Amino acid sequence: MTETNNPDPAPRRGVTVIETALETMPLSPGVYRMLGADGAALYVGKARALKKRVTSYTQIHRLSERLRRMVAETVTMEIVTTHTEAEALLLEANLIKRLKPRYNIVLRDDKSYPWLMLTEDHPYPQITKHRGARTRKASYFGPFASAWAVNQTVTAMQRVFLLRSCADTVFANRSRPCLLHQIRRCSAPCVGRISEADYAALADQARAFLGGKASSVQRDLAAEMEQAAEVLEFERAAAIRDRIRALTSVQGTDVINPASLGDADVIAAYQIAGQTCVQVFFVRGGRNNGNRAFYPSHTKNEETPEVLAAFIAQFYDDKPPPPLLLLNRALEEQGLIEEALSLKAQTFGDGTGRAGRKVEIAVPQRGEKAAVVAHAELNAREALERKLAESAGQAKLLEATGALFDMPPPARIEVYDNSHIMGSNAYGVMIVAGTEGFNKAAYRKFAIRGPITPGDDFAMMTEVLTRRFARALKDEDAEWPDLVLIDGGAGQLSAARAVLEDLGITNVKLVGVAKGPDRNAGREWFHMDGREAFQLPPRDPVLYFLQRLRDEAHRFAITTHRAGRSKSLVQSELDEIPGIGPGRKRALLNHFGSARGVKQAGLHDLEAAPGVSKEIARRVYGFFHPGVRVEGAA
Repeated sequence: MTETNNPDPAPRRGVTVIETALETMPLSPGVYRMLGADGAALYVGKARALKKRVTSYTQIHRLSERLRRMVAETVTMEIVTTHTEAEALLLEANLIKRLKPRYNIVLRDDKSYPWLMLTEDHPYPQITKHRGARTRKASYFGPFASAWAVNQTVTAMQRVFLLRSCADTVFANRSRPCLLHQIRRCSAPCVGRISEADYAALADQARAFLGGKASSVQRDLAAEMEQAAEVLEFERAAAIRDRIRALTSVQGTDVINPASLGDADVIAAYQIAGQTCVQVFFVRGGRNNGNRAFYPSHTKNEETPEVLAAFIAQFYDDKPPPPLLLLNRALEEQGLIEEALSLKAQTFGDGTGRAGRKVEIAVPQRGEKAAVVAHAELNAREALERKLAESAGQAKLLEATGALFDMPPPARIEVYDNSHIMGSNAYGVMIVAGTEGFNKAAYRKFAIRGPITPGDDFAMMTEVLTRRFARALKDEDAEWPDLVLIDGGAGQLSAARAVLEDLGITNVKLVGVAKGPDRNAGREWFHMDGREAFQLPPRDPVLYFLQRLRDEAHRFAITTHRAGRSKSLVQSELDEIPGIGPGRKRALLNHFGSARGVKQAGLHDLEAAPGVSKEIARRVYGFFHPGVRVEGAA
């Protein structure tokens, strides 16, 4: 009998849940969530009329197999009404990005994007890279695809406009020009080599250039150079000439730097074998701020326009959209997405303090815009082809690794390592690899809590593994490794085995990777239960693969340790004073230049510092002068 005449009882239970929810569901716009037995979201959708849209899920015979499974797993529904369908689209994108429902197209992108910041709260504005909330009064330009891209732009802006990049505290304590002035990348306002008015003119030129007015800036510089030459100020004219040359090199115009675009994002999707790559090029002021590839999670039967629409809605959930999006495929609800992004632009503004503008989506067919989109699509295709090729190679390596260690091909490999200096700033780390290569989102750091004897690697490894697997036992949704690699020999392996046995874990394969004689790569020994220690042939592909895993864990451990050590170095005695928080600490350091300056300051000087009350001044003075009686000190 057919499925239509004898429906599966599991979907019918889900249909009953949906029909019950429909009894009180309104016809207004909104967002609906289908929840599973564990309370997790299975699917998030938006609708112009909630009741009409959700009713379609009760018609089981019209649904795809994927949606029938979703309905079968649904045990409850939740809805949120909105004023308009555009607002519903924005809320849907936010919930999908946050909840990551199994049956939605999901953009897995948790990285923040760097911006270029030109400060406005100092007589001599600073140009620098910025991430995070825009709490400081400044002009923000971006986003940039990577830290490298924004650093390159900062360097170029220094060459052209001679703006300072140093922090305000460094600026306030300079007594002579730094190296950047010597190599003609800073006008040295810190020591009075340029007036405040002249520096403000440079900052205005930089702001105009970053805002897309490069041609007018270049004309102004040319006129200034001619004027200097006319009054025989040849040295000044030569300096302006060098700035014009630097500006010309920054402006290079071609398909990579489409000057006619102004501010736009170029987004192209390419699909092969049920997988999609989306390339995004950030174009601001006619300059390419870099590009990034994304691989949204979706089922194999999702079409490219559908994936692209879901990607765009989620991508701009936490960042301002530019006034123009250029796509390689038309979207089914293009007008609705334009309306939603325009609402988002009004919320964010354009990064320079101006109100957001209307957002337009276009699919160009000819001209420079079409060439830029074609270039982005080519990058998407090549990136996806590389990823598929790497995945195929990775699958073979995992299969060979499983054969080596007498197990099925591992889908998740965890590698552990420690780093410290004589026991100080000790950290343990876990890196993860699988069928798609390194899964950096799953990496974890463990600050060693102790008490542990300095340099006791066995105790550190025991603490790290205990914390990782004890936490996994409590979390039903935790991902478990198939293979655990320990950086070390028989001793480390024994410590790791003891941890898992104490926790009652028996289904995880443990392997110790010990460095060879003289720590030579290629002569590693592998230790595992039930076998004698062994080595692999020097040119074995599996050996190279395992070395890459071990080296990545070592790299991550070293960088984690260095970051922790740097953090401890910037701590000062001010951190030990009760009642001195980050704000007051910053005010004291900005005023006195260093913790030593605060320590040497008199009570009157402390009271005169901006943002420091008399009570706080007495508390600070009393901390550094415990033998001196200070009236009113806490």
